[in-house]
Amino acid sequence: MSAVQLRNPATEQVIGTVELASLAETDAAIERAHRAQPAWAALAPADRARLLRRFAEEVEADAEHLAHLEVTNSGHTIGNARWEAGNVANVLNYYSAAPERLFGRQIPVPGGVNLTFAEPLGVVGVIVPWNFPMPIAGWALAPALAGGNTVVLKPAELTPLTALRLAELARRAGIPDDVFQVLPGKGTVVGQRFVTHPAVRKVVFTGSTEVGKQIMAGCAAQVKRVTLELGGKNANLVFADADLARAAAAAPYGVFDNAGQDCCARSRILVQRSVFDEFMALLEPAVLGVVVGDPNDPATEMGPLISAAHHAKVSSYVDGLVPVAIQGKVPDGPGFWFPPTVLTPSSARDRTVTEEIFGPVVTVLPFEDEAEAIALANDTDYGLSGSIWTENLGRGLRVARGVQAGNLSVNSHSSVRYWTPFGGFKSSGLGRELGPDAVAAFTETKNVFISTEE
Repeated sequence: MSAVQLRNPATEQVIGTVELASLAETDAAIERAHRAQPAWAALAPADRARLLRRFAEEVEADAEHLAHLEVTNSGHTIGNARWEAGNVANVLNYYSAAPERLFGRQIPVPGGVNLTFAEPLGVVGVIVPWNFPMPIAGWALAPALAGGNTVVLKPAELTPLTALRLAELARRAGIPDDVFQVLPGKGTVVGQRFVTHPAVRKVVFTGSTEVGKQIMAGCAAQVKRVTLELGGKNANLVFADADLARAAAAAPYGVFDNAGQDCCARSRILVQRSVFDEFMALLEPAVLGVVVGDPNDPATEMGPLISAAHHAKVSSYVDGLVPVAIQGKVPDGPGFWFPPTVLTPSSARDRTVTEEIFGPVVTVLPFEDEAEAIALANDTDYGLSGSIWTENLGRGLRVARGVQAGNLSVNSHSSVRYWTPFGGFKSSGLGRELGPDAVAAFTETKNVFISTEE
């Protein structure tokens, strides 16, 4: 058995170690989940719902503790971390209604009665990233459990603490021991075993497009279900008729939240040429006003990057080859800090425009008209989210229909609401999470015909 040291990204101090599961331990956890699943699925729907509500109550009662774990382990601001803990509780509450509403259908047919049932898949393997460890865990485990499945969850190696705490809270709520397990480990060991183990009937993965493609290919060998939430290179479209002051004031928070470590980050700002200079003048004070500092301070709006390795990756994009139009400041001393940075590349083909930087770096480019705006927004392999700023309702709807992305907002930067579906087009993923239909992604439709003929 090996272990990994965990570091506070804001201080670089070691905060503990976590043992990583071996292949044998992974197999044993999957086998326990496999054995536990029939009894969990056989629970009366009201009883399964009640346990999920208790789980939500335990998370809500522990929210402050969970938030501080995330601040220390992930470098999230305390404001964000409190929201994230609350989101887990909300998602569990939302899907606690599902067990009693897994309706089938009675379909009219000749010669008998035809019924459909929503049957659980079995064991679900969930692979959670380091950028949003808490909420993304909740988005998968809540509907999967509601559908009668058991869950084995692998947190990212760098950020396992909140997932481990969620497992403790599940036990406290009365969720049976093997129904929801958290297994820290390497992706090449635990994650890969989710892909190859025949008892795991679905893999839910959030992470890079490259790894997502490998997981999808591996699951194909067993015709295993997958949900993939992958990368993004999202556009923030600002038209000349927009409220420019509002659009500029909001733009930094559409990309610099969580230090830009967000697949939904609006990391390409596209501005209509006639108002480009005016927008840039308004953007500068907004960027310089982003409060970067101690994540424990409620006034802080942006914390550090996750690790030294990731800091080096983000830094490689600000190499002096592309003009830096605006750059904020970061604290002195230890920590993986990177300043909010605005670049103005001369070409839409520059790598800062086409590649997912996953840090607090945004590019700004001009466009002439609506058609060019849509073309530039779609000039990417990704299609996860985006924003459209305009006072013209018709334009807002036209552009929203024209942009190839799964989650768009007009005059805001909202991407994720647990009541509504979330997922991407193109290389940004496969399937949808959240919303009223998410439980269906964790069930199979069974059709039963009952003959009434003698």
